[in-house]
Amino acid sequence: MGLYVLNGFYNMDYLKVSFAFGEIEEYQKDLFIADLANIDFETFEDTNNGFDAFVQQSLFEETKLQAVLAEHQSLNANYGIEEIVTENWNKEWESNFSPLIISDDCYVRATFHEAQLQYRYEIVIDPKMSFGTGHHQTTTMMMQYILETDFTGTKVLDMGAGTAILGILAAKRGAKEIVAIDYDEVCYESAIENAKLNNIDNLVSLHGSKEAIPQQTFDIILANINRNILLEQIETYASVLKQDGLIFFSGFYETPDLAIIKSHCEQFGLTYQNHKKIDSWVAAKFVKK
Repeated sequence: MGLYVLNGFYNMDYLKVSFAFGEIEEYQKDLFIADLANIDFETFEDTNNGFDAFVQQSLFEETKLQAVLAEHQSLNANYGIEEIVTENWNKEWESNFSPLIISDDCYVRATFHEAQLQYRYEIVIDPKMSFGTGHHQTTTMMMQYILETDFTGTKVLDMGAGTAILGILAAKRGAKEIVAIDYDEVCYESAIENAKLNNIDNLVSLHGSKEAIPQQTFDIILANINRNILLEQIETYASVLKQDGLIFFSGFYETPDLAIIKSHCEQFGLTYQNHKKIDSWVAAKFVKK
């Protein structure tokens, strides 16, 4: 499956925790990953006998990890911890990043891949230390929603933008203005560079979180983050979304997360429309009424 994230992979000191299992069912892994996300793990990578999980070193507490492991005692998980060396990142993503086709219409490639002109949309991504290449299920589903939605003339907010792949596709789909926001400085810089790679001149990259959202309203909001951050920021999103505007969420599981997200959105006038599902991950569409 390669590398995938619940949120951006920030340019901070990170730890990689490698988990190994004798046997594990897919649903067991999903539940375990969900609990790891609740203690600040952001990024996960499948391995031959388990997966690696990444967490900011400043947020890591081994006692919390051991508590989660105790709740999943039946997995008999073993783990090891190592510090991430930033300088090795380019080799890591080049070895994991293969070209990707979304809905037979959009071709995503790195700068070192050949162009494929037969596709309607081509996106060139240089992830550097920021994640977001379309390979994870959540990004794929968000891109599918963008391909299905009329973006002509819209003002778009892309939260947790990472590489800005979603904002770039929105621009190619006719968006008039895109504001891409990410907490990590490398993601902020990556969004600028990737917009240039794709000849996108109407995407503004901002460094920050919800406080960085401009005092304006948007027709469409894209937010592929994790459940806890979404719950904390949904009220702000609703306040800057135009009436009848659309908002697309991803970065969480169908059970139990979708019901929690739905209930929270209802408090702020966001009405559930439908959702997509790949494996246990979902992306959901809401409208402001």
